[in-house]
Amino acid sequence: MATDVITLITSDHRKVETLFERLQKKQGDQRATVAELHALLIAHARAEEDRVYPGIDAHHGVEEHKEAEVLLDSLVRAEPGTAEFEETLVKLVEAVSHHVEEEENELLPELAKQAGEKRLKELGAAFAQRRDEELRALAASNGSATSQAGGASPTKEELYRKAQEADIPGRSQMSKDELEKAVGKAGS
Repeated sequence: MATDVITLITSDHRKVETLFERLQKKQGDQRATVAELHALLIAHARAEEDRVYPGIDAHHGVEEHKEAEVLLDSLVRAEPGTAEFEETLVKLVEAVSHHVEEEENELLPELAKQAGEKRLKELGAAFAQRRDEELRALAASNGSATSQAGGASPTKEELYRKAQEADIPGRSQMSKDELEKAVGKAGS
């Protein structure tokens, strides 16, 4: 598996696009998909801001992250199927797509020119570590407390993270039950 920061960032972008597609097509549990999207986008943005952007001129990227966070919070609060949800989703997809296009066509190629292969791998490790820390923290604040206190099953986000760590193929398309079975199988 590639570990350079450019590959890791673009891989996250493709995952976000897949989640957007599921929401637009109304596939699966919309709330769970929004929660997964929220966790991934927040963790991704914070990892970029903390570990990648300080080495490059990416002030505009930070502004775009903040805009996306505001829209993301509105999407989390909106009821799936309502006009508010659909309008917010359209705005979020537009904002994130614009950011991804700029990042992949301008920022990342510039980073590739400035940094050598070794530096790109170092940034990749730092990015992945920070993103994973953030995903764990978000999972803990969004449901792990209830599962630990009440003995309930893990959330879909927790199962997805475990499936990611186990490199289970097709995980982004799986329901919570399918993730639970796949994670269980991978752990045995």
